[in-house]
Amino acid sequence: MSDWLTAIETDTQASVLVTVAMVEGSGPRETGAKMRVSLDGQVDTIGGGHLELRAVEIAKTMLATGDTHARLERFALGPSLGQCCGGVVHLAFEYVNASLHALLATLRERRQQDSWRLTALDGEPVSALFDAAGSLIAGSGEQAPDTFLRERTTHVAQDGKGRRWLVDPCLAPRAHLTLVGAGHVGAAIVRALAHLPCNITWVDEREDMFPTQLPDNVRIAATDTPEEFVAMAPPGGSFLVMTHSHALDQRLTQAIMERDDAGWFGLIGSHTKRKQFEHRLRVRGVPDERIAAMVCPIGMPGIRNKAPAVIAASVACQLLMVWEEAAAAALAAPLRLASASTPPRRPTRAAIHPL
Repeated sequence: MSDWLTAIETDTQASVLVTVAMVEGSGPRETGAKMRVSLDGQVDTIGGGHLELRAVEIAKTMLATGDTHARLERFALGPSLGQCCGGVVHLAFEYVNASLHALLATLRERRQQDSWRLTALDGEPVSALFDAAGSLIAGSGEQAPDTFLRERTTHVAQDGKGRRWLVDPCLAPRAHLTLVGAGHVGAAIVRALAHLPCNITWVDEREDMFPTQLPDNVRIAATDTPEEFVAMAPPGGSFLVMTHSHALDQRLTQAIMERDDAGWFGLIGSHTKRKQFEHRLRVRGVPDERIAAMVCPIGMPGIRNKAPAVIAASVACQLLMVWEEAAAAALAAPLRLASASTPPRRPTRAAIHPL
């Protein structure tokens, strides 16, 4: 799902990891956006334009000269780069040495778990990776601060000795989709969501319908009882139902409606199908407000083309809007970690302070 991360997995050539560390005002990408640069090219993007061109030049100079020290560079987009964004972007540059390569390999294995990455931006290269309980799991923790602000997005902070650190939350995707149906539209939706920040449980009884190659964020479930996977979906998870059988669609819809904690629910079909399902759900005692929340037909209003790829693009936009709204609501409240019951590391040195 993360090109900058998976590219480092198989590439043995030297590279530099570039991270958007801070943004003041308007910028082309959000904090935490990354790209990886080698002498032969780059993977991913921090926003394109003159900013990215300058960042690539700096990274390639580091590689050409063997400069392995991390650094933080400030770019005024309007005055110095002539970009319309007009804000100020601070970029962190990290030479991917053997230690950082091993740390990123651990991070890649933990993509479904929350991690926090700390890198010293001054002095000798030091990187450390922590889990949600604040315990060191990779890298060098001797010099890293004992405490850091886990409720913030990627930022730069300063420890008690004045040393600057990149604090980079690498959080597991919160969005989860249970997709029932491995037909043409279902397969097109999986392709459309392959590189988006979500996890997908793809369910169908026909095992031969699933492709042999799957995106990293997809897990398949070949089963005759798809209702079980509706029950196992995480609270607030999204659902898409598009099977080959209206009777099965009806059963799954009923199962989803019975979950008080179900999130967005989309059902493929026409307005006529919706009317039929509304009637059957009311007969079964489903409250009107739950029925009203069912999205059927699916897709963005105004897009009428029914080609699978078009439906997939439309539904992907619909889901992104739902997921971004949920993410914004989560950021408005204090972050509650899955392992919040585990005591955090006790600070033995001065706490880190945001810049």
